[in-house]
Amino acid sequence: MTLNRLALAFCLSLIPCTVFSHQAPIQSPQGVALATQAMAALTGTTQVNDITLTGTATRTAGSDVESGSITLRALGTAESRLDLSANNGTRTEIRNLDSNSASQGFWIGLDGIAHSMANHNCATDAAWFFPALSVLSQLSNPDLVVTYIGNETRGDVSVQHLHFLLQSPVPSALVQQLGAEDVYLDASSNLPVAITFNAHPDNDASANLPVEVDFSNYQAVNGVQVPFRIQRLLNGSVLFDLTIQSATVNSGLTAAAFSPN
Repeated sequence: MTLNRLALAFCLSLIPCTVFSHQAPIQSPQGVALATQAMAALTGTTQVNDITLTGTATRTAGSDVESGSITLRALGTAESRLDLSANNGTRTEIRNLDSNSASQGFWIGLDGIAHSMANHNCATDAAWFFPALSVLSQLSNPDLVVTYIGNETRGDVSVQHLHFLLQSPVPSALVQQLGAEDVYLDASSNLPVAITFNAHPDNDASANLPVEVDFSNYQAVNGVQVPFRIQRLLNGSVLFDLTIQSATVNSGLTAAAFSPN
């Protein structure tokens, strides 16, 4: 989640310049404690730098249904890559940083051409498929606001609901909400069962398209808890249904793996 970098590149053009005081965020001690416990449950004492997941996937977009093999990679919290190989071709989604260290994204369809993602869709987790490199891992960011919403029931699971917001140097409610995320932790294990946020049409940052990522079947890989079943929903419908077959932690991925070229 790189909204502090995105703000200067995208949102200063949307609002008038304003002089204001940037105040330190007010943290929820219970929210910070739960997020810390979640990271401990996910990684133990292992420092996670990168992840590679491989498996099978079904992508459903309206009447368009594709199934095939999938590879998901992430380096830190800002770079990720999804490659879906189906019978009709390959689809790729990439998140990385530009020359000014601002978050950017690309998607490559069946035509093999790289298309830029709208900047307002690059403010949430790049590694949306791997909780250990999600917003939970960014507690050291002094601008990150963590709020404890409460204990809830999600499906048949008791969860602790956390809300994350990155305080932006741009005084705009819209800007702040672009990177907002909610994380739901299993109340017993502290492992994330879901992360939710909003995507937006390319031409309208103010219109919300709810995204939900569900995690299950966690398995330990080199001391790190990895979800081997992942579903990504868009507007309540399953977009990606992933079954992970193998996971490699800290293989030494470099930024070159996340180039659209």
